[in-house]
Amino acid sequence: MKTLNDFNFAAKKAIIRVDFNVPLDENFKVTDTTRIDAAKPTIDKILADGGSVILMSHLGRPKGAEEKYSLKHIVATVSEILGVPVKFATNCVGAEAKDAAAHLKAGEVLLLENLRFHAEEEAGDVDFAKELASLGDIYVNDAFGTAHRAHASTTIIAQFFPDAKCFGTLLAKEIESLNKVLKDSEKPVTAVLGGSKVSSKITVIENILDKVDHMIIGGGMTFTFIKAQGGQIGESICEDDKLDLALEILRKAKEKGVQIHIPVDVVAADDFSNSANTQVVAVTAIPDGWQGLDAGPKSLENFRKVILQSKTILWNGPLGVFEMETFAKGTISLGDDIAEATANGAFSLVGGGDSVAAVKQFGFEDKMSYVSTGGGAMLEMLEGKVLPGIAAILD
Repeated sequence: MKTLNDFNFAAKKAIIRVDFNVPLDENFKVTDTTRIDAAKPTIDKILADGGSVILMSHLGRPKGAEEKYSLKHIVATVSEILGVPVKFATNCVGAEAKDAAAHLKAGEVLLLENLRFHAEEEAGDVDFAKELASLGDIYVNDAFGTAHRAHASTTIIAQFFPDAKCFGTLLAKEIESLNKVLKDSEKPVTAVLGGSKVSSKITVIENILDKVDHMIIGGGMTFTFIKAQGGQIGESICEDDKLDLALEILRKAKEKGVQIHIPVDVVAADDFSNSANTQVVAVTAIPDGWQGLDAGPKSLENFRKVILQSKTILWNGPLGVFEMETFAKGTISLGDDIAEATANGAFSLVGGGDSVAAVKQFGFEDKMSYVSTGGGAMLEMLEGKVLPGIAAILD
């Protein structure tokens, strides 16, 4: 696996695919700089070597060149984070981009306009990729969030750098962290899978059953498993077409010696609202008109025991509707337990949009071993898929 350390960037122009798809407010100010911060170590190393940097990214889902999706809005923030003035090209290909790249001096940074202003980017167009490639000497992919897409700038471009391509610090760390869970894990290994749907996690569950000792199932998925086993789930969400699948997963887990842990009690509410009436009930006996919205105290106690004896922990998905304070206790309690296990030497990896949001919201970010930056990409790796953006560098 080639990384930045395999190259000296002195007098070289590195063209880096970053993921600067950041949230902006109504005044086009960046509201969360996590993704820009995450790319800084890669850029710093190249500049320290005496190289120059050309950054390319997408922002949003523009239909053609839309002003509100212009990367010019983030130039000031990127400059501030990198500590160097960032130049901007109003196109990512064509005469202006070529000229700006040609005149780039050592220690300078150029940001290209939104790649997705061109339909060729998402189409994986070879000529478009070739034009991007002509701007730099070495290609660096540091965008895990888009590594599962075979786009021009994430995958196709790599073929124009047969001996001069590598992973950036961030992408290398993502691969390493996932491999720590999937390939080189210290046992016991526990996977916590939450969220609302079994259907979105089926392939993940099937792929990791061979790699884990314990699986905690929480969130809305719980009720599909409970109903499949004959429990009363009231008005709780359930995928009725997945009941047989839930039983099949339980059967396979038993066969492989994996212990599945499902909530035994829940915080039930008479309405999907923060101010609803609530009661703690057995997960198999939720009254009509009530729905389970968080794991109950007994369940949390059970989960804590499993987490604290684990040496490797994967957390993907919350235990309840944590966006509402009334139903956030389960997710916070789980976060506390994983943080404690991590402090005691366990390796913890958090990934997937909602669990990352929860970790940030409740201040667990620095208490986990690694928080992944790519939701879809991480899920696909957990499903056992080879991501095109990664394969292109390894090729």
